[in-house]
Amino acid sequence: MQAEGRAPGVREVAAAAGVSRQTVSRVLNDHASIRPETRARVLAAMEELDFRPNRAARMLTTARSRTIGVLASSASSLFGPASSIDAVEDAAREVGYAVTVAHAASLEPFDLGAALDHLRAQAVEGVVVIAPQQRVQDAMAHLALTVPSVTLHGAGDAADEGVFVDQLRGARLATRHLLERGHRRIAHLAGPGDWSEARARREGFLAEMEAAGADAVVSREGDWTAASGAEIGAELVADASITAVFASNDQLALGVLHAARLAGRDVPGDLAVVGFDDIPEAAFFAPPLTTVRQEFAELGRRCVARLVALIEGGDLAFEEPVAPVLVVRESS
Repeated sequence: MQAEGRAPGVREVAAAAGVSRQTVSRVLNDHASIRPETRARVLAAMEELDFRPNRAARMLTTARSRTIGVLASSASSLFGPASSIDAVEDAAREVGYAVTVAHAASLEPFDLGAALDHLRAQAVEGVVVIAPQQRVQDAMAHLALTVPSVTLHGAGDAADEGVFVDQLRGARLATRHLLERGHRRIAHLAGPGDWSEARARREGFLAEMEAAGADAVVSREGDWTAASGAEIGAELVADASITAVFASNDQLALGVLHAARLAGRDVPGDLAVVGFDDIPEAAFFAPPLTTVRQEFAELGRRCVARLVALIEGGDLAFEEPVAPVLVVRESS
């Protein structure tokens, strides 16, 4: 009889399914010897009892934690990194892995190492490194990882093996969109140069402008915030010859919209604005923002698929990066 207040365990599941505790353990460990009808009976008993396997107990019997660690930098509250963490958690859950997240207190090697130590203490089988800043990537190269790892937020190096969004392509899509609407002097409101995505978006903008023989303007670097976008945007909209701005993210673009309104420049009448990310609020800006959407769900799926392949003794590389999508709204 189950003790009052105690969660059901293997014993109760075995009794409800009419099998031995060893059979329940074999079902939990996905043992090949279990007949389909027996597996179905045990799973039905688990569902009926609302049984939740004890991960620590399973680790004792299988020597596996089935846990993935996520090392996140101090910038993980921003839309891109936060969305990446959510995507990894969702994808890991789909394939039967738990996720534990360690946030580094700073970008210094000591704090990154401390976050890694925290993950090691959880017996993670692999690590996803969400490292948008170049200095995090540089520091990680000198830290010893004893388990497989995959880095998110690469910008297209060969080692990224398809686990990244094609930032260069996204920037070219945004810039080409403005060029096709007749703009010839376009400004790019740049993101922080320490971020690989910001550098890739700048490079994509310049490449597309050069290919079109158009006049490119690159601002000083912003810090991803709307306040930064408004400050730098005020400098850009003061130049009447600039008829379009491609901002490195949607928050910067929001600042540009604010600066344009203060300067009396109509959007999109005499200034077109395009962002990058497609944050949930972008469709509700005034006017709604044209932007480049990153498919974070696909990015998370690829990341987890590659990491699980490495954990389980295989390998998996994707030939093409995750393709971005241009979302056209009223601001352009």
